[in-house]
Amino acid sequence: MSAPLADRMRPKTIDEMVGQEHLLGEGKALRNIIESGELPNMVFYGPPGVGKTTLASIIAKQTDRHLVKLNGTTAGTADIKETVAQLDTLQGINGILLYLDEIQYFNKRQQQSLLEYIENGSITLIASTTENPYFYIYSAILSRSTVFEFKSISPAEIKKSVMRGFDEMAKTRGEKYEIEDGVPEHISTACAGDVRKALNSVELCVLAAAYEEGVKHITLESAVSLTQKSAMRYDKDSDEHYDIISAYQKSMRGSDANAAIHYLARLLEAGDLPSACRRLMVCACEDVGLAYPQIIPTVKAAVDAALMLGLPEARIPLADAVILVCNSPKSNSAYNAINAAMSDVAKGNTGPIPRQLQNKHFDGEDNEHKGQFYKYAHDFPGHWVKQQYLPDAIKDRVYYEYGDNKMEQAAKEYWDKIKE
Repeated sequence: MSAPLADRMRPKTIDEMVGQEHLLGEGKALRNIIESGELPNMVFYGPPGVGKTTLASIIAKQTDRHLVKLNGTTAGTADIKETVAQLDTLQGINGILLYLDEIQYFNKRQQQSLLEYIENGSITLIASTTENPYFYIYSAILSRSTVFEFKSISPAEIKKSVMRGFDEMAKTRGEKYEIEDGVPEHISTACAGDVRKALNSVELCVLAAAYEEGVKHITLESAVSLTQKSAMRYDKDSDEHYDIISAYQKSMRGSDANAAIHYLARLLEAGDLPSACRRLMVCACEDVGLAYPQIIPTVKAAVDAALMLGLPEARIPLADAVILVCNSPKSNSAYNAINAAMSDVAKGNTGPIPRQLQNKHFDGEDNEHKGQFYKYAHDFPGHWVKQQYLPDAIKDRVYYEYGDNKMEQAAKEYWDKIKE
């Protein structure tokens, strides 16, 4: 059985790799390190299919080190000890390069077991992860390693690999292909920056194509059906999930309707209706807030409608609400006020509640100044009277500042007039 196309086409040198110019271009840091032959311990961080494993293999070959590959989902401390034992064999005479894929699945104890060996130089570690290493990798490992971030490959770069993939399939299978316009472009875009996924799609397109007069016809319709979900790289526990919901809310806060609708579409395509609704509701309260208070019940109604309808119809009220949030004036004055107040409470800046506000109407014999002394605001002009409401220790604290929008400035003007 022949190896998958992606494995057969795996680059053998740095120059054959696509993408990662920021790391591997001439004069760039990682390329210079590799060419020096003196390897530090490294962490490769980035999405799948962008060359992390391939580069580890190239590094091992170029530096004449014995490469051992382990995967964090299946390996354990016994595998690490077995790897170190190879130092005493001919294979390990020039040193061992341990490539530990998906290191985030190693628990703290397992990661700690690596420390002794990377400390004394027994092995050189290249760990790879698709998750943020600063959240998932033990700090002692990080402090002894250099982190390099790999980026998704651009569609233009992937298209080159796609075309080479079709050529490789034609050569190894002895076939001729007629590729419909738009097929390479669709595969290059739909694979979401993952070269391996793109080459897998090429292979599927070839295997699914029908013969006609000695030629296989690879149609755009077939390519679309075989890659229909491949553009979504999304997991509710992954960085991608948090990146999308972060971009979604920040786009609404930044009043960019086009971007906000795009990220809403990505959430809904992944079926993550709860996150789409929750972030929308948060944004209405936090970022529009008192600049347009009526938006809160309006967005709540849209969210209720979306949850009642379910997907795919839920997209309609959510789109209405997202665009409304984007087009609304913005104010975070209430958000800032509650944060400041909660900070005081957390620090213990509270104090006894003023006597006039307490829920009691009698005094003990030890109180020399008996009486509630509460002033009922509605008994005074403008339904307001000057009175201390905050505890003595923080009686002059200001938490709320009026926002510079029409709604809050109108309220400020009203109360300034009343309080004068």
